[in-house]
Parts: sequence; structure tokens; C-alpha cells
Amino acid sequence: MRTLIFRTVAPYIASLMLLFSIFVLLRGHNDPGGGFIGGLIGASGLAIYGLACGVATVRRAIRVHPMSIAGIGLILAALAGILSLPAGVPFMTGLWVYPTILGSEAALSTPMLFDIGVYCVVMGAITSIALCLEEYDGD
Repeated sequence: MRTLIFRTVAPYIASLMLLFSIFVLLRGHNDPGGGFIGGLIGASGLAIYGLACGVATVRRAIRVHPMSIAGIGLILAALAGILSLPAGVPFMTGLWVYPTILGSEAALSTPMLFDIGVYCVVMGAITSIALCLEEYDGD
């Protein structure tokens, strides 16, 4: 399935899918989307890139083992829940801070941290599975 057209177009498709996955992630709680769907879209983009250019190319492109990405995501998701305990509220209660960054106020929250963690877990796990399946040659 490694035709010239597919190998030529796949990096652009993968890039667009990764960009769209970040858009879906950040759109998150107020509209449909979030970490799970964003992670699936991003992993699908990397799988397409792997089908077209090979597993070694994808591994060089992401530079980190996909299961490490999943582990970091799990730590971030757990941290989002643990941050509520010092505040004296129940576990996984959403907290918001509004720092001023470059002259404009940015809303940062533990639900967003949790979504980023879910995104990393899903993207890392599904990418790892897809790369293992693509490496298997059927013998």
C-alpha cells in the first residue's frame, strides 16, 4: 500500500490530523470534543503516516516511545485530581486560575489538565498498538 501518491500525501494528511486533534482537544468541555476524541484523531494520523512511510519513520518523528507518552498522560490525569486535595475540596473537583500571559488573561483549569492527560494516554496507547500491528509482517 506504499504507492507514490500515498507516500507523498500522507505527511500532509498526518499533519492536518494532528493539528485538528489539538483543536478538538482544546475545544473540550464546552463543546463536543475533548481528550479522548482528540487522541484518537492524532493516533489515526500517525497510523496513516506509518502505513505510508514505515514504522521507523514514525518512531523517529515522535522521538519518544508511545507508551512513555501514555505514562506521562496518566500522571497528568492523576495530578488533575490530586490538585484539588490541598484546596480542601473533594477529589477531581475542578479548579481554575486566571494568570495574565502576554497582557491577556488566560483561564487554566484542572479539567483542561485532565483532558490533556487523557489525550496523551489515548494517543500513546493507540499509537503503540498501531505501530506494533504495522511492524508485524504476518510470518
